Amino acid sequence: MTLQLTVPSMSCSVCASKITQALQAVDANASIQADPTTKLVNVETQASETAIKEALAAAGYPVA
Repeated sequence: MTLQLTVPSMSCSVCASKITQALQAVDANASIQADPTTKLVNVETQASETAIKEALAAAGYPVA
């Protein structure tokens, strides 16, 4: 499943790295592209959308 999520609080490459780490904790095989400029996170994952959004929120990056 491919998700495109907007993460308004992502502002730099460190944020993108933290988001990537949080999502890989949910699905180690996920393909993740986080772009601080557009504030978009593209995730190719086997995890549920709910699990991905909960992981982002837990890491301090709630989805808009």
